[in-house]
Amino acid sequence: MGSAVTNEASGQRVPPSSPISLQGIVPPLVTPLADRDELDHAGLQRLLDHVIEGGVAAVFILGTTGEAPSLSYRLRREMIAESVRIVGGRVPVLVGVTDTAYVETVNLAEYAAECGADAAVLTTPYYFPAGQTELTRYVQSITPKIPLPLMLYNMPGLTKVWFEIETLKQLSEIPSIIGVKDSSGDLEYFERLCQLKSIRTDWQVLIGPEALLPQAMALGGDGGVNGGANVMPSVFVDCYKALVAGDTEAVDAVLATILKFQEIYEIGKYASRHIKATKSALSLIGICEDLPADPFNRFLAPQREQVAEVLREIGVLGKGK
Repeated sequence: MGSAVTNEASGQRVPPSSPISLQGIVPPLVTPLADRDELDHAGLQRLLDHVIEGGVAAVFILGTTGEAPSLSYRLRREMIAESVRIVGGRVPVLVGVTDTAYVETVNLAEYAAECGADAAVLTTPYYFPAGQTELTRYVQSITPKIPLPLMLYNMPGLTKVWFEIETLKQLSEIPSIIGVKDSSGDLEYFERLCQLKSIRTDWQVLIGPEALLPQAMALGGDGGVNGGANVMPSVFVDCYKALVAGDTEAVDAVLATILKFQEIYEIGKYASRHIKATKSALSLIGICEDLPADPFNRFLAPQREQVAEVLREIGVLGKGK
């Protein structure tokens, strides 16, 4: 990662160029499981081939959709090594490294770098809520120990702590931070986040909630980290391309499919339904099994049929299946 330089004419700090391009759709990959603490290698191969062939810009493993906090350290490492091997340089691989323990975060980032991953992703430490001063010092302290470009991940719904804009402004001085993924769903916050690109012109800002992709792009976002792209990557890629081209008719058509697909997230009564629905959909289209990590249970037959019906309506699943 290059260091920032100073423009001799203006005296202004010029940020380094980002080492990877994340403009487009970056699926937050599910972790296919064959059993408790057992990776489904064949399912992972099919899943990675599926999303890469669908045109995604990169893949993000061990995030929220990947159930990272529920996985053993051994399995996380296996997921990293296998994913990098299978991808084989076709697209960048981003690895979630967040842990409640500082040292485990560093250890995982070092392992990801050894395996050949392209970037690390770090959210706010969870369980014990950090104040913004503590959070700033934490990132400033840990970043030099992470031997990869780093994307910050704002996920206040689960970590209970925001990367506040002023905090990010301070952290923008760290050259190895290449951007932010925001899953808050707050478009006012997202707009202010995109304005930080005036300070760090190399930053890439991605939206999490997939239905907000058009609004996020209009505010200056660079793409989406959208869970639905596990299932139908080409649909999300088509949406992104239509947005870039300014083709409103194409955007409306593909967005209708995305919004219909989102009905699967309303199936079931627990907060885990988003992950269970995504894995159920992947199982139905023959990519990988639908087993989630403990403490979650997979959908029962009635819920699975509801997912199947949505997939049939949007043409992802054949009518006879």
